[in-house]
Amino acid sequence: MSSSSPHAHVTPPLRLHRPLLWFVAAMGVLALVSAVGIVVDDRILVGVPIWTKPFKFSVSFIAYGLSLAWMLSLLPRGRRVGWWAGTVLSVTSAIEMVLITLQVIRGTRSHFNHATPFDSAVFSLMGATVAVLWLAALVIAVLLLRARILDRAMAWAVRLSSLIALAGAAVGFLMVRPTPEQLAVDDVPISGAHSVGVPDGGPSMPLTGWATTGGDLRVPHFFGMHALQLLPLLLIVLAALAARSDRFPGLARLADEEVRLRLTLTASAAYAATFVLLTWQALRGQALLAPDGATLAGAGAIVLLGGAAAALSLRTTATSPARAEEVMA
Repeated sequence: MSSSSPHAHVTPPLRLHRPLLWFVAAMGVLALVSAVGIVVDDRILVGVPIWTKPFKFSVSFIAYGLSLAWMLSLLPRGRRVGWWAGTVLSVTSAIEMVLITLQVIRGTRSHFNHATPFDSAVFSLMGATVAVLWLAALVIAVLLLRARILDRAMAWAVRLSSLIALAGAAVGFLMVRPTPEQLAVDDVPISGAHSVGVPDGGPSMPLTGWATTGGDLRVPHFFGMHALQLLPLLLIVLAALAARSDRFPGLARLADEEVRLRLTLTASAAYAATFVLLTWQALRGQALLAPDGATLAGAGAIVLLGGAAAALSLRTTATSPARAEEVMA
């Protein structure tokens, strides 16, 4: 049986990717500035306070950047390529945030904006940075897939979460497509949308700004990208629980690497299936909190199959070689 300390996967800060850490620090400052802006600036843009977008993006990038910095520190090979990919990702993300903030200061939209030649150039440059960012993330995902890192459970959590995050980022490319209403108008100033079936800026959820009367592609975009934090975090939680097995004997099975691996694969499959379901729901113009029967059936299937797979994963301990030896003893 193999065990894992809850601190086994913590990397000292000095070994983390420096450019990503600098970028994360800058996003922390921008998050604070944006939070103040939300309070003191009474301008409204697309139905929400004008500083909402840089606030949400900066907070999201903090989590994303820290996760990638940690994952890059795990690479036994390809560190130079990984360093450059992380640096390119940091620079392109910083450029995107500068452009978003610039448009906020100007009092206009950053995304989908073709109202003036300058606005169109800003959005085109943002599109280029996002494409480069996605390619850099793809390079990192390939490096992680090829690397032998940590124990098998955490290695697969890192690999699969990076692939799901890559798919989540790719949802952003669906947003730049003109809506049917926009295609019907010549020289439309706004081309593309977050919402599906309803215009951007309508009734929305607090804080997130996700549409409540139609589909919203930001839901799967957000959910997919943050697999990068949630799946590895699950393994850290499992390791922490296993470390308490002396007080709670029922947790001892989590110390079995095979059990943690099976639970990781189950959680990753359920997460990926939920991501697909959320994308399908949004593309059908359906609000997150107003699912129809088909969406509910899909969610139910994910819960039932995921729960059954998790239960089977835990039961495998009884037949594992280490467990068999304990039983024989």
